Amino acid sequence: MTSPLLSTPGAVSAESPDSAVAAHYGDPSHEGRAIERSSAWVDRSNRDVVRVLGPDRLSWLNDLTSQLTLGMAPRTATESLILDNRGHLRHHLSLMDDGEATWMHTEPGGGPELARFLDSMRFMLRVEVEDLSEDRAVLTVLGPDRAKVITAASLDDVPIRAAEGESDLFLPSDRLTEAARALTDAGARPAGMWAYEANRIAEHRVRAGLDTDERTIPHEVDWVGRAVHLEKGCYPGQETVARVHNLGRPPRRLVMLHLDGTVERLPKVGAAIELEGRNVGRVGTSARHHELGPIALGVVRRTSPTDADLVVDGIPAGQEVVVDPDTGANADITLRRRPR
Repeated sequence: MTSPLLSTPGAVSAESPDSAVAAHYGDPSHEGRAIERSSAWVDRSNRDVVRVLGPDRLSWLNDLTSQLTLGMAPRTATESLILDNRGHLRHHLSLMDDGEATWMHTEPGGGPELARFLDSMRFMLRVEVEDLSEDRAVLTVLGPDRAKVITAASLDDVPIRAAEGESDLFLPSDRLTEAARALTDAGARPAGMWAYEANRIAEHRVRAGLDTDERTIPHEVDWVGRAVHLEKGCYPGQETVARVHNLGRPPRRLVMLHLDGTVERLPKVGAAIELEGRNVGRVGTSARHHELGPIALGVVRRTSPTDADLVVDGIPAGQEVVVDPDTGANADITLRRRPR
């Protein structure tokens, strides 16, 4: 359903899969600066929401997902993956547990399938799975002042996934407009998906289904540590994760691409990344960052030189290493990161 916040003055609809929410509210550059320097709220109500209840929920999720959820403290924010038996991605989850229920959001349209899968795995355990995508809306608050504006807006009464750099509010859908107005009054700037995606790409955080494909394994896209815990019990796909961790060298590696700023267009998701006329990978999401200019995430063959200039959907690009070619094998690797 189209978000009611698209009626906010200046709002312009984003493209699929985010067409139900705003791309920007008239000034994406200043929206990006607010995310980085003060506070901004981003309408992500197109995200699907699933809730799990019951006393066995954390141990059950621990057995099904890549993250250590057993004994997870209330209000802990984390990410997790559901993999198939070959270690390929099925679902990416942004989750938190409030002490009574585990809340998670996933990609637009992914909630029903996720809920069906989880429900099929309940067996005799004391868990209850609910798809709340129609009843709950995710509103994300970013920036160094985010905690202050959430408190000032009196929104501490809803489940909040407070992660590094951003806080996801699981609002009742009928409170979305009211909450956005309260955050604005508290000093947070409305920001659209253009600024949000630019910030995410600059932080090297991949988005499932756009920066990943049917062959993606966690080591390729920097999910180990972020969404995969290496010291926990068995779960589907663990053999692949353990093999790459112990032997190293996944088939592909994640890069951030600095695109030629003289080209007006951005590359299409899934377009080829080329090196000297040869296809060496695929590009995922791209955006125009308020400081870095046009940037994108992509995966390239592990053997591609780390210092080579690339061509992305016909656009010249330099690469910034995110996943080292020799990742895994318990290697002590220092990656080059953008200063925060």
